[in-house]
Amino acid sequence: MPRLVMKFGGTSVANVERIRNVAAHVAREVAAGYEVAVVVSAMSGKTNELVGWVKDADGDYDAAEYDAVVASGEQVTSGLLAIALRKAGIAARSWQGWQIPIQTSDAHGSARIEEIDGARLDAGFKRGEVAVIAGFQGIHSQTGRITTLGRGGSDTSAVAIAAAIGAERCDIYTDVDGVYTTDPRVVPKARRMERVTFEEMLEMASLGAKVLQVRSVELAMVHRVPTTVRSSFDPPDAARPGTLICDEETDVEQQIITGIAFARDEAQITLRRVKDSPGVAAAIFGPLADANINVDMIIQTVSGDQSTTDMTFTVPAADYDRARTVLDRAHDTIGFAQIEGATDVVKVSAIGVGMRSHAGVAAKAFRALADKGINIRAITTSEIKFSVLIDAAYTELAVRTLHSLYGLDQA
Repeated sequence: MPRLVMKFGGTSVANVERIRNVAAHVAREVAAGYEVAVVVSAMSGKTNELVGWVKDADGDYDAAEYDAVVASGEQVTSGLLAIALRKAGIAARSWQGWQIPIQTSDAHGSARIEEIDGARLDAGFKRGEVAVIAGFQGIHSQTGRITTLGRGGSDTSAVAIAAAIGAERCDIYTDVDGVYTTDPRVVPKARRMERVTFEEMLEMASLGAKVLQVRSVELAMVHRVPTTVRSSFDPPDAARPGTLICDEETDVEQQIITGIAFARDEAQITLRRVKDSPGVAAAIFGPLADANINVDMIIQTVSGDQSTTDMTFTVPAADYDRARTVLDRAHDTIGFAQIEGATDVVKVSAIGVGMRSHAGVAAKAFRALADKGINIRAITTSEIKFSVLIDAAYTELAVRTLHSLYGLDQA
């Protein structure tokens, strides 16, 4: 029998009534002849509540005990869904990450999946059981401690399990009915896409689209797991197909630009009059890397006499103050004259595999933004995307301008 993994997020399992709705979606796929594994998140808001309890107990908490607490949210949901499925006449049992087991690294709070042994799940399928799996968690084999995968980790769990059991596809159910060309709240004409490539989805997820967790898309691409984004709020007997994330060869829509993404959590830092000499970049970005601060856009402007340079780059807004502290401490080593920064910036990106075979795609956008009076602070490009850093006040105007420019408004 073909196998299917279904993942349901927090809003989809927010209460017992919603869990009964999830059971009806699962029943539909069982009736269609699938062996089903269901991966569930904690009920909406529960993880935040558990994290709050940990911090109230001790602000300087032990990371392993943190994982033991926050992993309990998914344990509750998996048990409740198994009960709901049995109530509906479907054989089911709940599984925690350590029971399968899902082997991970020992980086508590942000562990990475290393191996999944699907033998116990195989045995359950042979018994005719639906496997209801607590997402977001695993176990470190050497310490035997529960680990968690970080926020959005249930998506990663689902795709990894789909790869491990040879599933036909992985369906990610959420509160939207697919992947849109941009945020419909910003652009009412945004359209749901029928298909998007793994590479495009990876760029969109990393550049601000919140539909899927980045690591889950990476896993889907590496293991070639077709992944569909669907809505759990559709009636179970009339569920829409959603958006299929697949190989480029499978995607026959040869559109130049697929979607527009934006990220508001960016901050800009500029170091003025840095001595232009070998090793200066390492002196700047080495300490930031040691502090686990990710640097994205980088622009270097050399002075006329080539003796000094201005270095501009972006960091996550949450790390802005910490980044400035790190750079201040390294002032004598770097030798900059002044440090400047801004947090009222946003990164807007256009993504599409069609950029590989079309010239002038980015230049067209730069002209359109200039015509709207939008100043570009920084630019980065790759084979299938370009990003611009602009003042946050122009976010909606920029997104709407690019969405129309590349014909994404058209049905």
